[in-house]
Amino acid sequence: MFNLILPLALAFLIFSMFRRQRKAKQQVTEMRSQMEPGAEVMTQFGLFGTIVSIDQENNKAVIELSPGNTATVHTQALSKVVKQEPAGDLADEPSVAAPDTIAAPDTIATTGTAGAAGSTAAETPEETVARLNRENNRNNDN
Repeated sequence: MFNLILPLALAFLIFSMFRRQRKAKQQVTEMRSQMEPGAEVMTQFGLFGTIVSIDQENNKAVIELSPGNTATVHTQALSKVVKQEPAGDLADEPSVAAPDTIAAPDTIATTGTAGAAGSTAAETPEETVARLNRENNRNNDN
C-alpha cells in the first residue's frame, strides 16, 4: 500500500507545481496585454503613473508620474494595471455643495495650563506656541 501512495503523492505534487506555474504565467501574460500607452499602472515600489510608451525590445517603459514628470522603469517593475471606475458612475451621484464660508470658532478651550481647568478663553497663536513649548518641555522632563 505504501509503495502505491508515495509515487501518487509525488505525481500530485509535480502536477500541482506545473499547474500553479502555468496559471501564474497566464496571469502575467494577461496583465502585460493590458499595459499599453494610456493605462494607469502601479510599480512594485508603489509609484502610480500612466504609461507613456513601452519598448518591449529593451524591456523599458516610460511612465508619467505627474504632469510633466516621467520615469523610465524596467517593464518587470510594473506590477499591476490600476482599474479605475468609469466616470459615468460618479456623475450619477448627487453632489453636495460646499459652504461658501467656514465659520471659525470664537474661543478655544484650554487644558488648564494658562488658566483654570476646563475654562474657555481666546488664545492667540503666540500663546498657543508658548503653551505647546511648555507642554513639550514638561513631557521631555518626565
